Amino acid sequence: MKLAIMQPYLFPYIGYFQLIKVVDKFVIYDDVNYILRGWINRNKILLKGKEYMFTLSLSKHSQNKLINEILIYNEDRSKKRLIETIKHAYSKAPQYATVFLLLKDIVLNSEERLSKYIEYSLIRIIDFLGIKTKLLFSSSIDKNNSLKGQKKILEICKILKATEYINPIGGMGIYSKKRFEKNNIGLYFIKTKNIVYRQFNNDFVPNLSIIDVLMFNSKDEVKKLLSAYELI
Repeated sequence: MKLAIMQPYLFPYIGYFQLIKVVDKFVIYDDVNYILRGWINRNKILLKGKEYMFTLSLSKHSQNKLINEILIYNEDRSKKRLIETIKHAYSKAPQYATVFLLLKDIVLNSEERLSKYIEYSLIRIIDFLGIKTKLLFSSSIDKNNSLKGQKKILEICKILKATEYINPIGGMGIYSKKRFEKNNIGLYFIKTKNIVYRQFNNDFVPNLSIIDVLMFNSKDEVKKLLSAYELI
């Protein structure tokens, strides 16, 4: 059984969805501390030919709270501003008519807890793309929460009976293949290949939110991009 574990991110880049697609189960790591100025409640889209950072407003958030304790500032005006920003940025994009309805449903959903709000967004997007991977929260797993780092990841792997653990390429300096092999678990790293697609008539701006990918590419084209990776 192939497993991945990642913190919940708001409309993450395509590499996040490549990781979801390549595994059988994907654990949303929601019982670790919230990180200020990270990617949990913000991301980047293309606006007027340049990258633009958008943010989902939160209520009384702090690095002293776990991600699953963080609440959204559930005020319609804030969400509608985000919808209007997306509309302004992509109203002339080739896939706008289909994708905007999906994004509007996600942004305006009434879930108050940030982790659940992002779970809903991931479920809607992977369902749209035909990805069958099972999602679950780390907080739902009965484990030793005093463990940290690699030890905690290994325990989750063993509890869920994973035979392979796959991590983004950035974790190569954090996780030890030998340590995983001692626990009869294969460790692999996923590296996204160079992805380029047409964004209106602009010079390509890389590493934007999945929103950008969906707006400029058909479902079949996105599925091809989801396979543009290598395992190391």
